[in-house]
Formats: sequence, C-alpha cells, structure tokens
Amino acid sequence: MVIDMLNRYEHDDAGALIASVRQSLPGMRRMIDAAREREVLLVYVNDCFGDWSANAATLSEQACGGEAPELVEPIVPDPRDPFVVKARHSIFYQTQVEYLLRQEGVQRVVLIGQVTEQCILYSALDGYVRHFEVAVAPGAVAHIHADLASAALRLMELNMHARLVPAGADAFDPD
Repeated sequence: MVIDMLNRYEHDDAGALIASVRQSLPGMRRMIDAAREREVLLVYVNDCFGDWSANAATLSEQACGGEAPELVEPIVPDPRDPFVVKARHSIFYQTQVEYLLRQEGVQRVVLIGQVTEQCILYSALDGYVRHFEVAVAPGAVAHIHADLASAALRLMELNMHARLVPAGADAFDPD
C-alpha cells in the first residue's frame, strides 16, 4: 500500500516532511520495484484534497507541479496500479480498500508512504481491527516529527502486532 505520496508539499509542515521523504524515498522505490517484480498487488491510496473528481493522473500531475516534484516523479503510479482516493487519515475509512483487498484474497498489507505518525499509524490500526496482518517498512515511511514517528512505529509493533520489515523484497516474505 503506497499511502499519500502524491503531495504538492505546500503546507505548513512541508519542510520537515520533505527532509524525511528525501531519506525514505530510496526505500519506497525499492519496495515498489520489489512488489512489481514479485507480482505483489500494489495499491496506491491518496488524499483527494477535497477534489472528488481526483484520480491518479490528476493527483500525479498536480503533485509534480508542486514544491518537490523530484520526490513525486520516482513513485508516480503506473496507470495499471489500483488507485483509491481517501479523505481522512486511514486508507480504510469510507473507501473501497477493504473490499478490494478481500476480493484479491489479501491477508497481509505492507504499508509505505507518509506520514508515519498520522496516516500510516491510523491505517495500521484500521487494518489490524479488520483482521489483516500488518507490516510497516520503517525505511520506506516518512514523518514530520521524528519522535512521534518512533512512538507510532512502536505502537504499531506492540499494540497492532505489526511486523516491522526491511525496505526491500524481503518485506513480502511470510513471517
């Protein structure tokens, strides 16, 4: 699950997020490449920013026209990738993500993207309460506040039994 990576980075806390994305982008790219090589279902879920007509193409174009296109261009979804818009923090909240995953027989989700202490955390919780196995790749998630991101990862691991996995092909191996 690639979460909220189509971003114009034009918000108050964008500076801190951009710095973190720069560090985690290589891990994200490895994860995306590994998923495609292994034919693992790769789903993009992104905030629609209030535009209910938004889709992968329009959000990608808008994000590439923002403050940090170099952080967006390497991970723009392929037109064949399933793409879901969301309005709130969790990828599951009032979206078709759960239905999509159940139809595809998915039992385990691996989360990458941004923001660790917000959308990644809430998506992990919602995945856990829906009885999905949850994995998070710390090397492929970006944060705004490092201390909160560390705490969020610990919460996911302890309270949601999330497996913290390397940012690469090994992330898709069963436990």
